[in-house]
Amino acid sequence: MAISGAQCRAARGLIGWSQTDLCEAARVGRATLANFEAQKSTPYDRTLRDIEQALQAAGVTFLDGDYAGSGGEGVRLSQPPDASIDV
Repeated sequence: MAISGAQCRAARGLIGWSQTDLCEAARVGRATLANFEAQKSTPYDRTLRDIEQALQAAGVTFLDGDYAGSGGEGVRLSQPPDASIDV
């Protein structure tokens, strides 16, 4: 699954990253990321993988909308396996 520019923006919002933060983590140029998020261009596959991997390492899970009840593509924060749940 290739992530979309909208998913990238949403993922950054969830973890509180600026474009600069993501560019540094993914080793991607600022113009490349800005154009991708604005849906002006699509980066090379390798660049998309670098962006996706950096966001996943920061705790983001990408939803592709292919499973029932998903409501479409999106993002969510992953919960660490040892995290407790407040009730």
